[in-house]
Amino acid sequence: MRMPFRWCRWSSATVMAALAAALALVTGAGLALADTAAGDAPAYGSATAGAPSGTASGIEPVMSCSGIGGLDLAAAVPGVPFEVTSATEVAADGNTLGDWAYCDVKGVIAPQIHFELRLPRTGWQADYLQLGCGGLCGSVSTAGAAASYGCVPLTDGSFAVASSDEGHSQGGGLFSTDATLRADFGYRSDHLLAQVAKVLLKHYYGRPATHAYFDGCSQGGHQALTEAQRYPTDFDGIVAGAPANNFTALNTFSHAWTAQSVFLDGGPATLTTADLAPLHEAVLKGCGAPADGIIADPLSCTWDPASIKCRAGRTSTAADFCLTSDQVTTLRRIYAGPTDEHGRLLYPGYQLRGSELNWAGIIVPTTATGTTGDQNFVKETVRYQVFDEPHPELTYRDVKFTTAYFKKIMRPNEGLYDATDPDLSAFEKAGGKLILWHGLGDQHIPAVGTMAYYKAVQKTMGGAAATSTFARLFLLPGVAHCGGGQGPDKLDALTAIVDWVTEDRAPDSLLTETVDSNGTTVSSRPAFPFPYVAENTTGGSADSPSSYTPVRSAAEAGLTLNWLGSFRSGYEKAGQWVHGKWVVTPGKA
Repeated sequence: MRMPFRWCRWSSATVMAALAAALALVTGAGLALADTAAGDAPAYGSATAGAPSGTASGIEPVMSCSGIGGLDLAAAVPGVPFEVTSATEVAADGNTLGDWAYCDVKGVIAPQIHFELRLPRTGWQADYLQLGCGGLCGSVSTAGAAASYGCVPLTDGSFAVASSDEGHSQGGGLFSTDATLRADFGYRSDHLLAQVAKVLLKHYYGRPATHAYFDGCSQGGHQALTEAQRYPTDFDGIVAGAPANNFTALNTFSHAWTAQSVFLDGGPATLTTADLAPLHEAVLKGCGAPADGIIADPLSCTWDPASIKCRAGRTSTAADFCLTSDQVTTLRRIYAGPTDEHGRLLYPGYQLRGSELNWAGIIVPTTATGTTGDQNFVKETVRYQVFDEPHPELTYRDVKFTTAYFKKIMRPNEGLYDATDPDLSAFEKAGGKLILWHGLGDQHIPAVGTMAYYKAVQKTMGGAAATSTFARLFLLPGVAHCGGGQGPDKLDALTAIVDWVTEDRAPDSLLTETVDSNGTTVSSRPAFPFPYVAENTTGGSADSPSSYTPVRSAAEAGLTLNWLGSFRSGYEKAGQWVHGKWVVTPGKA
């Protein structure tokens, strides 16, 4: 079935006029994004998108689709052997991305990075879009990856689009027992695909792409930040949603901590999905949430689960919900995040209050003896990805929350899997633009980790004002992992990054929307650059973007974490491959 895509505008003239009027009503003037310490609010509103890079009618191919398969391109990319395995014409009515015919190019980059590149036969505007994947990847799904981002400019064939399987065909972590496949997944595959795709584009159209973009969420967000940090000239614009960039600590310590917190002492779960709705209601009340049930600034809420602990002799019921002592312990741990024996965080993040409804199946099982996603994430990581040899016997219960265990896990892997370097100077120098976004109700990857990374970028790159000239973070209240949840979760960050790259118009807001099953927008609100939150200061409808104005979050601006790790530059020097193993450089632990 064809997916309905459109060239979505997150900043229509009508909406932005209303937003501007609301802001003027509160502040009396349009405002510019300033350094965090200054406390000034950002101006917001964006003009319509600029014209694409090509001509109005598009750039036509200079060769047939079948001709690509006949080219000898073995040496076209120095040091990157690849081959095209098929090149097939696909009619517009067979395109799951939109109404445009394309040349479907499939191939493999050595040793086994499988990719797909869709080259529009008409309407190409000299733009290239590379898409990330999710989880541990393991399959090529260009259409699926594009669909997961909701609203993207793909209906008219303006973009050539590509994606890969990250170098393996397993959905789990078993591929990581091979050193080359581990590196391909960790950081190499997207760089190699970008080089190959650009060569194929040039042959097919007789000219190179004018601009290149990357868009991804979750593991795709990790891929996006890897590109910005390691290969700063591959892409002009990058969108990184809910990035799993602190991959090692996330999949080891963060997920194991929530699993061990729910299954205390290896016993049955202290919380099940039946507890989440009444728990969430208690959290909303404790955090002073508005009538729409969306907490705009959850980082500022410090509600204590002990406030609804069952009194002696009292039993929790649907009408009178309360928590047992074990449940209070579980929740306090989930909201606090994984810590070592000295109270230092082992992952720079934790679940925010207000995210509870999104925990079902991931953090909390359906039944007390059921399983959770967190248990499975940790299993694949500790069995196959973080040790030199496979340990198929390990589970989440074997993870230790100590300084020694942290160093044992992190030292060999952070230079391989992680994309935590805050020094984006090479990316900025190349003219690159970066949009980060994250749902504050994310049940997989705590949004606090992305806030912490962005603050490290600000510190490294000369402050908030300097960073905002090329990189901005947007946080979406109530939104779960890469979408879903309770808040407006549809956004068009891709159009925003195109505007920024081609017309130097930085996004001062992104419009987020809730869309019903009929495709009708039923609610919308703006998201503002970190550390500003959208608050309904006008008393208008909670579903109308004109009701909201940007308010500086003291909690976000003042966020500090006592984290055992660090966001540091020079991660690429932390080790090297020697005889098939990653060897840590002395002094880089």
